[in-house]
Amino acid sequence: MGFFDRLKQGLLKTKNAIVDKVDALFKKFIKVDEDLFDELEELLISADIGVNTTEEILDELRDIVKDKRIKEPSEVKRELFDILRRMIGEHEPLNLSTKPSVILVIGVNGVGKTTSIGKISAELKRQGKKVVVAAADTFRAAAAEQLNVWTDRAGVDIIKQAAGADPASVVYDAISAVKSRGADVLIVDTAGRLHNKKNLMDELAKIDRVIARELPDAAKETLLVLDATTGQNAVYQAKEFKEASKITGLVLTKLDGTAKGGIIISIKKELGIPVKFIGVGEQIDDMKPFDSKEFAGALFEEN
Repeated sequence: MGFFDRLKQGLLKTKNAIVDKVDALFKKFIKVDEDLFDELEELLISADIGVNTTEEILDELRDIVKDKRIKEPSEVKRELFDILRRMIGEHEPLNLSTKPSVILVIGVNGVGKTTSIGKISAELKRQGKKVVVAAADTFRAAAAEQLNVWTDRAGVDIIKQAAGADPASVVYDAISAVKSRGADVLIVDTAGRLHNKKNLMDELAKIDRVIARELPDAAKETLLVLDATTGQNAVYQAKEFKEASKITGLVLTKLDGTAKGGIIISIKKELGIPVKFIGVGEQIDDMKPFDSKEFAGALFEEN
Protein backbone atom coordinates (compact mmCIF):
# COMPACT_ATOMS: atom_id res chain seq x y z
CA MET A 1 0.00 0.00 0.00
CA GLY A 2 1.44 3.37 -1.06
CA PHE A 3 1.52 6.39 1.24
CA PHE A 4 -1.45 8.07 -0.50
CA ASP A 5 -3.58 4.96 0.17
CA ARG A 6 -2.37 4.88 3.77
CA LEU A 7 -3.19 8.59 4.03
CA LYS A 8 -6.72 8.00 2.72
CA GLN A 9 -7.15 5.16 5.19
CA GLY A 10 -5.64 7.24 8.01
CA LEU A 11 -7.99 10.14 7.31
CA LEU A 12 -11.16 8.01 7.32
CA LYS A 13 -12.18 9.18 10.82
CA THR A 14 -11.61 12.83 9.90
CA LYS A 15 -13.41 12.33 6.57
CA ASN A 16 -16.38 10.88 8.43
CA ALA A 17 -16.35 13.76 10.94
CA ILE A 18 -16.26 16.46 8.25
CA VAL A 19 -17.02 15.33 4.70
CA ASP A 20 -19.52 12.52 5.32
CA LYS A 21 -21.43 14.49 7.97
CA VAL A 22 -21.51 17.56 5.72
CA ASP A 23 -22.89 15.38 2.91
CA ALA A 24 -25.60 14.06 5.22
CA LEU A 25 -26.41 17.56 6.48
CA PHE A 26 -26.88 19.05 3.02
CA LYS A 27 -29.06 16.14 1.91
CA LYS A 28 -31.36 16.98 4.84
CA PHE A 29 -32.08 20.51 3.60
CA ILE A 30 -34.10 21.44 0.50
CA LYS A 31 -33.39 25.19 0.79
CA VAL A 32 -30.51 27.42 1.87
CA ASP A 33 -31.41 29.18 5.12
CA GLU A 34 -30.00 30.10 8.53
CA ASP A 35 -31.00 26.74 9.99
CA LEU A 36 -28.60 25.11 7.54
CA PHE A 37 -25.80 27.50 8.52
CA ASP A 38 -26.50 26.96 12.24
CA GLU A 39 -26.20 23.18 11.92
CA LEU A 40 -23.13 23.54 9.72
CA GLU A 41 -21.48 25.74 12.35
CA GLU A 42 -22.08 23.12 15.03
CA LEU A 43 -20.73 20.37 12.77
CA LEU A 44 -17.50 22.21 11.88
CA ILE A 45 -16.75 23.12 15.50
CA SER A 46 -17.32 19.50 16.57
CA ALA A 47 -14.79 18.44 13.88
CA ASP A 48 -12.15 20.56 15.67
CA ILE A 49 -11.89 23.20 13.00
CA GLY A 50 -12.22 25.71 15.85
CA VAL A 51 -14.70 28.48 16.69
CA ASN A 52 -12.82 31.40 15.11
CA THR A 53 -11.96 29.52 11.92
CA THR A 54 -15.52 28.19 11.63
CA GLU A 55 -16.89 31.74 11.87
CA GLU A 56 -14.56 32.88 9.08
CA ILE A 57 -15.57 29.93 6.91
CA LEU A 58 -19.28 30.64 7.39
CA ASP A 59 -18.88 34.40 6.81
CA GLU A 60 -17.11 33.69 3.51
CA LEU A 61 -19.68 31.05 2.57
CA ARG A 62 -22.58 33.42 3.26
CA ASP A 63 -20.96 36.09 1.06
CA ILE A 64 -20.48 33.60 -1.79
CA VAL A 65 -24.07 32.36 -1.49
CA LYS A 66 -25.32 35.96 -1.61
CA ASP A 67 -23.05 37.10 -4.47
CA LYS A 68 -23.77 34.05 -6.63
CA ARG A 69 -27.42 33.89 -5.56
CA ILE A 70 -27.09 30.21 -4.76
CA LYS A 71 -30.34 28.44 -3.99
CA GLU A 72 -29.36 24.77 -4.00
CA PRO A 73 -27.80 23.19 -0.87
CA SER A 74 -25.62 20.96 -3.09
CA GLU A 75 -24.00 24.07 -4.61
CA VAL A 76 -23.39 25.50 -1.13
CA LYS A 77 -21.65 22.25 -0.19
CA ARG A 78 -19.39 22.51 -3.24
CA GLU A 79 -18.43 26.08 -2.31
CA LEU A 80 -17.76 24.98 1.31
CA PHE A 81 -15.34 22.27 0.21
CA ASP A 82 -13.56 24.78 -2.06
CA ILE A 83 -13.11 27.10 0.95
CA LEU A 84 -11.73 24.24 3.07
CA ARG A 85 -9.30 23.25 0.29
CA ARG A 86 -8.02 26.83 0.08
CA MET A 87 -7.65 27.05 3.85
CA ILE A 88 -5.45 23.95 3.89
CA GLY A 89 -3.16 26.15 1.79
CA GLU A 90 -0.06 25.31 -0.19
CA HIS A 91 2.54 23.06 1.34
CA GLU A 92 5.98 24.42 2.17
CA PRO A 93 8.91 21.99 1.93
CA LEU A 94 11.71 21.93 4.48
CA ASN A 95 14.45 24.48 3.93
CA LEU A 96 17.52 22.24 3.64
CA SER A 97 19.34 24.57 1.27
CA THR A 98 22.75 24.39 2.97
CA LYS A 99 25.12 21.59 3.86
CA PRO A 100 24.71 21.05 6.69
CA SER A 101 21.20 22.19 7.52
CA VAL A 102 19.69 22.06 11.02
CA ILE A 103 16.28 20.85 12.21
CA LEU A 104 15.41 21.68 15.82
CA VAL A 105 12.51 19.54 17.10
CA ILE A 106 10.38 20.73 20.02
CA GLY A 107 7.14 19.58 21.68
CA VAL A 108 5.73 18.25 24.95
CA ASN A 109 6.28 14.67 26.07
CA GLY A 110 3.82 12.14 24.71
CA VAL A 111 3.08 13.77 21.34
CA GLY A 112 5.35 11.41 19.40
CA LYS A 113 8.45 13.61 19.25
CA THR A 114 10.96 10.75 19.52
CA THR A 115 9.23 8.58 16.92
CA SER A 116 8.83 11.61 14.61
CA ILE A 117 12.57 12.27 14.70
CA GLY A 118 13.22 8.64 13.76
CA LYS A 119 10.70 8.76 10.92
CA ILE A 120 11.93 12.12 9.57
CA SER A 121 15.50 10.80 9.73
CA ALA A 122 14.45 7.74 7.73
CA GLU A 123 12.65 9.90 5.15
CA LEU A 124 15.69 12.17 4.70
CA LYS A 125 17.96 9.13 4.39
CA ARG A 126 15.66 7.78 1.66
CA GLN A 127 16.22 11.10 -0.11
CA GLY A 128 19.96 10.36 -0.07
CA LYS A 129 20.90 12.64 2.83
CA LYS A 130 23.37 11.81 5.58
CA VAL A 131 21.75 12.57 8.95
CA VAL A 132 23.13 13.04 12.46
CA VAL A 133 20.74 13.24 15.43
CA ALA A 134 21.63 15.09 18.64
CA ALA A 135 19.97 13.58 21.73
CA ALA A 136 19.70 16.94 23.52
CA ASP A 137 16.69 15.94 25.63
CA THR A 138 18.84 15.19 28.67
CA PHE A 139 16.06 16.29 31.04
CA ARG A 140 14.01 13.08 30.77
CA ALA A 141 15.45 9.76 31.94
CA ALA A 142 15.94 7.24 29.12
CA ALA A 143 15.10 9.82 26.42
CA ALA A 144 18.40 9.23 24.63
CA GLU A 145 18.00 5.44 24.78
CA GLN A 146 14.48 5.65 23.29
CA LEU A 147 15.76 7.94 20.56
CA ASN A 148 18.64 5.55 19.89
CA VAL A 149 16.14 2.76 19.12
CA TRP A 150 14.61 4.92 16.39
CA THR A 151 17.91 6.16 14.95
CA ASP A 152 19.00 2.50 14.71
CA ARG A 153 15.79 1.72 12.80
CA ALA A 154 16.39 4.68 10.50
CA GLY A 155 20.05 3.79 10.06
CA VAL A 156 21.40 7.22 11.04
CA ASP A 157 24.02 8.39 13.53
CA ILE A 158 23.19 9.63 17.03
CA ILE A 159 25.28 11.77 19.38
CA LYS A 160 24.38 11.51 23.07
CA GLN A 161 25.73 12.09 26.56
CA ALA A 162 24.72 10.95 30.02
CA ALA A 163 21.32 11.92 31.44
CA GLY A 164 21.44 15.36 33.01
CA ALA A 165 24.20 16.62 30.71
CA ASP A 166 24.07 20.16 29.33
CA PRO A 167 21.90 20.00 26.18
CA ALA A 168 23.97 22.69 24.47
CA SER A 169 27.07 20.56 25.05
CA VAL A 170 25.38 17.63 23.27
CA VAL A 171 24.55 19.93 20.35
CA TYR A 172 28.17 21.14 20.22
CA ASP A 173 29.40 17.53 20.03
CA ALA A 174 26.82 16.74 17.35
CA ILE A 175 27.90 19.71 15.24
CA SER A 176 31.51 18.53 15.48
CA ALA A 177 30.35 15.09 14.28
CA VAL A 178 28.36 16.63 11.43
CA LYS A 179 31.42 18.55 10.25
CA SER A 180 33.84 15.63 10.50
CA ARG A 181 31.43 13.15 8.85
CA GLY A 182 30.28 15.47 6.09
CA ALA A 183 26.64 15.09 7.08
CA ASP A 184 23.83 16.91 5.27
CA VAL A 185 21.37 17.39 8.14
CA LEU A 186 21.60 17.75 11.92
CA ILE A 187 18.37 16.96 13.78
CA VAL A 188 18.28 18.17 17.39
CA ASP A 189 15.91 16.63 19.93
CA THR A 190 15.02 18.94 22.85
CA ALA A 191 13.44 18.53 26.29
CA GLY A 192 9.71 17.86 26.07
CA ARG A 193 8.74 19.48 29.32
CA LEU A 194 10.62 21.94 31.51
CA HIS A 195 9.55 23.69 34.70
CA ASN A 196 8.17 26.80 33.04
CA LYS A 197 8.18 28.80 29.82
CA LYS A 198 11.25 30.81 30.84
CA ASN A 199 13.13 27.57 31.46
CA LEU A 200 12.21 26.39 27.97
CA MET A 201 13.14 29.71 26.36
CA ASP A 202 16.50 29.81 28.14
CA GLU A 203 17.42 26.29 27.04
CA LEU A 204 16.37 26.83 23.43
CA ALA A 205 18.23 30.16 23.36
CA LYS A 206 21.40 28.45 24.59
CA ILE A 207 21.11 25.76 21.92
CA ASP A 208 20.45 28.44 19.29
CA ARG A 209 23.59 30.32 20.32
CA VAL A 210 25.73 27.20 19.86
CA ILE A 211 24.23 26.55 16.42
CA ALA A 212 24.64 30.21 15.38
CA ARG A 213 28.28 30.22 16.51
CA GLU A 214 29.31 26.85 15.05
CA LEU A 215 27.10 26.81 11.92
CA PRO A 216 26.44 30.51 11.22
CA ASP A 217 25.35 30.02 7.60
CA ALA A 218 23.24 26.89 8.07
CA ALA A 219 19.58 26.81 7.03
CA LYS A 220 17.53 26.12 10.17
CA GLU A 221 14.05 24.76 10.75
CA THR A 222 12.28 24.65 14.12
CA LEU A 223 9.57 22.00 14.00
CA LEU A 224 6.88 21.69 16.67
CA VAL A 225 5.46 18.17 17.05
CA LEU A 226 1.73 18.02 17.84
CA ASP A 227 -0.56 15.08 18.54
CA ALA A 228 -3.58 15.35 16.22
CA THR A 229 -5.73 13.32 18.63
CA THR A 230 -5.70 16.21 21.11
CA GLY A 231 -7.63 18.48 18.72
CA GLN A 232 -7.87 22.09 19.86
CA ASN A 233 -5.39 21.40 22.69
CA ALA A 234 -2.78 21.06 19.96
CA VAL A 235 -3.65 24.59 18.80
CA TYR A 236 -3.19 25.90 22.37
CA GLN A 237 0.18 24.11 22.62
CA ALA A 238 1.26 25.68 19.34
CA LYS A 239 0.36 29.14 20.66
CA GLU A 240 2.40 28.55 23.84
CA PHE A 241 5.45 27.28 21.97
CA LYS A 242 5.16 30.08 19.43
CA GLU A 243 5.76 32.53 22.27
CA ALA A 244 8.88 30.64 23.35
CA SER A 245 10.41 29.86 19.97
CA LYS A 246 10.32 30.92 16.32
CA ILE A 247 8.49 27.90 14.86
CA THR A 248 8.93 27.38 11.13
CA GLY A 249 6.75 24.31 10.74
CA LEU A 250 4.59 21.67 12.38
CA VAL A 251 4.75 17.89 12.54
CA LEU A 252 1.27 16.44 13.01
CA THR A 253 1.28 12.89 14.40
CA LYS A 254 -1.39 10.20 14.91
CA LEU A 255 -3.75 11.43 12.19
CA ASP A 256 -4.84 7.83 11.69
CA GLY A 257 -6.18 7.61 15.26
CA THR A 258 -8.43 10.65 15.29
CA ALA A 259 -11.46 12.36 13.78
CA LYS A 260 -9.77 15.71 14.57
CA GLY A 261 -7.66 16.15 11.43
CA GLY A 262 -9.56 19.39 10.89
CA ILE A 263 -7.05 21.07 13.18
CA ILE A 264 -4.75 21.34 10.14
CA ILE A 265 -7.17 23.99 8.86
CA SER A 266 -7.51 25.62 12.29
CA ILE A 267 -3.76 25.83 12.95
CA LYS A 268 -2.99 27.16 9.48
CA LYS A 269 -5.68 29.84 9.76
CA GLU A 270 -5.09 30.91 13.38
CA LEU A 271 -1.29 30.71 13.57
CA GLY A 272 -0.07 30.86 10.00
CA ILE A 273 2.39 28.02 10.67
CA PRO A 274 2.69 25.48 7.83
CA VAL A 275 2.39 21.75 8.44
CA LYS A 276 5.59 20.16 7.11
CA PHE A 277 5.17 16.48 8.07
CA ILE A 278 2.19 14.26 8.82
CA GLY A 279 2.12 10.82 10.40
CA VAL A 280 -0.55 8.19 9.77
CA GLY A 281 0.78 5.10 11.51
CA GLU A 282 3.37 3.45 13.74
CA GLN A 283 5.79 2.17 11.09
CA ILE A 284 8.99 4.03 10.25
CA ASP A 285 7.73 4.88 6.74
CA ASP A 286 4.35 6.19 7.97
CA MET A 287 5.45 9.84 8.10
CA LYS A 288 5.91 11.93 4.97
CA PRO A 289 6.34 15.58 4.01
CA PHE A 290 2.91 17.23 4.01
CA ASP A 291 1.46 17.63 0.53
CA SER A 292 -1.63 19.87 0.64
CA LYS A 293 -3.07 18.61 -2.67
CA GLU A 294 -2.59 15.00 -1.59
CA PHE A 295 -4.19 15.73 1.79
CA ALA A 296 -7.18 17.51 0.22
CA GLY A 297 -7.51 14.69 -2.31
CA ALA A 298 -7.54 12.04 0.42
CA LEU A 299 -10.12 14.04 2.37
CA PHE A 300 -12.49 15.35 -0.31
CA GLU A 301 -12.19 12.88 -3.21
CA GLU A 302 -15.16 10.64 -3.85
CA ASN A 303 -14.39 7.01 -3.00
